[in-house]
Amino acid sequence: MTLLKIGPHAVQPPVVLAPMAGITNAPFRTLCREFSGGKGLFVSEMITTRALVERNEKTMQLIHFDETEKPRSIQLYGVDPDTVGKAVRMIAEEDLADHIDLNFGCPVPKVTRRGGGSALPYKRHLLRAILREAVANAGDLPVTMKMRKGIDDDHITYLDAGRIAVEEGVTAIALHGRTAAQHYGGTADWEAIARLKEHVPEIPVLGNGDIWSAHDAVRMMRETGCDGVVVGRGCLGRPWLFGDLVAAFESGGTGATGADDSPARAEDGSVPAEDGFARPTLKEVARVMRRHAQLLGEWLGDEARGVIDFRKHVAWYTKGFSIGSELRKKLAITSSLDELDALMSELDLDQPWPVGADGPRGRTSGRNRVVLPDGWLDDPYDCAGVGAEAELDTSGG
Repeated sequence: MTLLKIGPHAVQPPVVLAPMAGITNAPFRTLCREFSGGKGLFVSEMITTRALVERNEKTMQLIHFDETEKPRSIQLYGVDPDTVGKAVRMIAEEDLADHIDLNFGCPVPKVTRRGGGSALPYKRHLLRAILREAVANAGDLPVTMKMRKGIDDDHITYLDAGRIAVEEGVTAIALHGRTAAQHYGGTADWEAIARLKEHVPEIPVLGNGDIWSAHDAVRMMRETGCDGVVVGRGCLGRPWLFGDLVAAFESGGTGATGADDSPARAEDGSVPAEDGFARPTLKEVARVMRRHAQLLGEWLGDEARGVIDFRKHVAWYTKGFSIGSELRKKLAITSSLDELDALMSELDLDQPWPVGADGPRGRTSGRNRVVLPDGWLDDPYDCAGVGAEAELDTSGG
């Protein structure tokens, strides 16, 4: 099985949970880790450097890790080198995490309009300054970065950014094979992941984009030569995907597939699931849904708030199952665990996994205009006007 090294940390199998705003909080990470048997790397949702330095109450809760989480991984967002440096130093000196990832991939307007996320690598000097400050203040903590191919097809930055990262001491790079303009639409460009790996052979390169099954993860590594995979939307409503990933990599990359790498077939010739792994019945899915909602309530210290926060997960968990529009709507407006239990008792819990339920989930819009600061594209090296005032003051994306 491939061994991925992030600084001193061995990540085996080479699988990373992508940071997702409002999703990869402590409860969701707990679920994913339980299915993986604690194997892999699970990253927090995006933490803004300004909010961390100012010890924003919400931010301080978001960086709380369960005692069983090892290594503890925080993703930081920032556009001001000095603020990023202070945040990284705070994490290192106060032992708040074991690994720091830097966000240069977020495509949402409130981030890119300030020059952050996927907009930032276009400014080469600014990117270098942020990476330099982060690495210099991290002490023994490894610093990695996650990025996209570029702003759009006319402003591709990932090869330049990768070389800068190597020169500044970044430990590993994750590449989402889309531009900011694509958001989550279209098909991820896995060839770009292969080109980046060839361009920066000195450090691990992780691939991200269109991993909906364990079979996809194995195929990405085989086709691109990348050192690991980062799984985002593929695990929405599917935390058990990490169990499949562990099984696939521990079986030497074959998992439940046949010798020709196609999903293993049952005696009647049917394919039980897109990647050949067993899939849960609706009863088993409902059990995970209930635990997810309960964990959120315990984490937030309020059952109602936890169930309300869980609502956004309902459609992902129940995709493809025969539920009925009215019951589905009621499930998405629950406010207590008792109410959630009562509604799930009305489901046909013996339903098997629905055909076609694997595949794209979450946001799929693409070819959007990227919102950028005025004059951002005029000069890829000038970073005048970008400073502490451009920092976001709240965490979570």
